[in-house]
Amino acid sequence: MTERSVTHATFVVERVYDAAPARVFKAFVDPAAKRRWFAEGEGWQVDEFTVDFRVGGFERSRFRFQGGVPIRNDTTYQDIVPNQRIIIAYTMTIGENPISSSLATMEFKHEGSGTRLVFTEQGAFLDGHDNVAQREAGTRELLESLDKELKRQVAA
Repeated sequence: MTERSVTHATFVVERVYDAAPARVFKAFVDPAAKRRWFAEGEGWQVDEFTVDFRVGGFERSRFRFQGGVPIRNDTTYQDIVPNQRIIIAYTMTIGENPISSSLATMEFKHEGSGTRLVFTEQGAFLDGHDNVAQREAGTRELLESLDKELKRQVAA
């Protein structure tokens, strides 16, 4: 029998965007915008991206990197306060291996004419398949993609 393990960790990433909280929040709500910054990217194949944005609703992502092993992200929306807060619970799976379960909070705060996004994640990282350093790095990359999406919307 394979020994199982779990590592609990919390991290916080803060990022300031040159956009009002309503615009930043909308990038999480609009399925097409969210798909662009959250699921798509160079080398990524998106097999499914389904969103039901409401408390009790879900987000389902199925994707793979360069045709590799399928990756799943299954999210449930726990709390939504428009333009202020989103709380989600989500699990990540690679192939048949669950790699983590997390609770994440996104807070949208006015900062000058922009928004300070405070992203807090409390994770349970499973069996050595993932760790807090990798998850935090991935979150920083996603929040950089969000910045590019917000700038793309202004230019469009």
